[in-house]
Amino acid sequence: MKTDDVEKGHASSPTLQCVSPTELESPTNPKEEVVVEYKPTSFFQKCLWKMKNVEPHGIRQIPLEDRQEVNSSTWLHMLLMWFSMALGTNNIVVGSMGTLVLGLSFKDAAICAVLGNFLGAMTVGYMSIWGPVSGNRTLIVARYFMGYYPSQFCCVLNVFTNVGYNMVNSVVGGQILSKVCDGHISVMVGIIVVSLASWAMAIFGMKVFALYERFSWVPQLMVLCVMLGSAGSLFDFDIHTPASPEQLNAKRITFFSLALSIALSWTPLAADYYVYYPPQMQRWRTFVVTLMGSSSAMIMTLLIGVGLGTVLTSSPMYAAKYGSDPGGLLMTAYDSLGGFGKFCAVINVLALVANNTPGAYSMGMNFQMLGSVFQRVPQFIFTTLSTIIYTACAMGGRSALYEVFKGFLPLIGYWVMMFLVICLQEDVLFRRRKGYDWAAWNSRSKLPLGIAAAMSFLIGWVGAVLGMDQAYYAGVVARLTGGADLGLWMGAGFTAISFPALRVLELRFIGR
Repeated sequence: MKTDDVEKGHASSPTLQCVSPTELESPTNPKEEVVVEYKPTSFFQKCLWKMKNVEPHGIRQIPLEDRQEVNSSTWLHMLLMWFSMALGTNNIVVGSMGTLVLGLSFKDAAICAVLGNFLGAMTVGYMSIWGPVSGNRTLIVARYFMGYYPSQFCCVLNVFTNVGYNMVNSVVGGQILSKVCDGHISVMVGIIVVSLASWAMAIFGMKVFALYERFSWVPQLMVLCVMLGSAGSLFDFDIHTPASPEQLNAKRITFFSLALSIALSWTPLAADYYVYYPPQMQRWRTFVVTLMGSSSAMIMTLLIGVGLGTVLTSSPMYAAKYGSDPGGLLMTAYDSLGGFGKFCAVINVLALVANNTPGAYSMGMNFQMLGSVFQRVPQFIFTTLSTIIYTACAMGGRSALYEVFKGFLPLIGYWVMMFLVICLQEDVLFRRRKGYDWAAWNSRSKLPLGIAAAMSFLIGWVGAVLGMDQAYYAGVVARLTGGADLGLWMGAGFTAISFPALRVLELRFIGR
């Protein structure tokens, strides 16, 4: 090799060059990494891997490329999904409380059920529009209205709400299965069966769940028609419990609020089921379809429950034969049908599973919304934990279901109504002109600080406590009105009055 060739850099053999570590890791000279793809081997590992990846986006915003296309059948699918989810047997139990527990006439209970539930379903329709618009879950959207930390408190409350709701569903299902088997299986075993079926459906993720809910309404609607045909002639439309005008009005307000709370329990979940739809969907159509699908199903089942409540109230024979618990209430409807009636009762249990599944699914999401530490845990772990908790609660509260229903349903209405008032006022008064940066869902510096929302939420709870009328506590205002449960309305009123002024101060001194 010639010396001048080496000097000119034309050496035929390679030369040793020193390269710094920063050059090795620079974008132009990336550091090579060996990527090892995980391949599960055992059956258990494969199941675990599939469950972990069944909802790949978790609580993150759904990107546009993963959204579904809207076609002529989309709106029908949305309506049927809500109709299926809301056609729950538990609504029959709530309807029966108007006549069986509160002693209202059929007419009074029916009017309160229809008006209260339709009003509540309007809140579900409103909250559902944020799913396609943002691609975020309901209580992620709440961060734009309430701030990061106050919305986390709502996540905790929603977990308790769904634990209570699923607990009640599991008890009703367990009681039905026990009576269908003539007591050969205990209520506790029936509770476990219903809980396991709900858990299995919830861990499959949103797409499989939506497909199931699209068709599960068919057998339930057929069974409800059988129930109405079998027991409709037994309804006592003239039943009336003597009460003073003050007591009667108090009972009407209480049952109206109960029927409203049934629908309100869906509001913190409403947008969760639409996140895979594109933002171009018309808001008014989303609202109307959700309203009609949910309200028609809930009102139908509530009215059947109102009628069945009159049967047990006016007929000591049926009360002695089946008892006055929710399972006995439903078996009363099938009294003349023999074995076919028992088959119909099992279909009612499947409807409870369909009603349980959305709550179990959303509870897993709510846990992940509590912070980055929780987001590292797969959703199905939280879904499983929630199932264990509400199953244990169901076993403990299986003997006092009407008392549980009467106690926790109003509490749902209290916090959801206050949450809804803040969302509405923040959107209409402060956010609508500015618009929303939906990609900033996890950026605390771009979200409201939440001081105004937190303070008005607490003020709302003061109003709720003053107006509530429960077995464990009666507020000052409730006692003055003859025992009417005004907690929902006073909580909403206190929140609505305090939030705008506090929010103006927050924007002025903090700026966000």
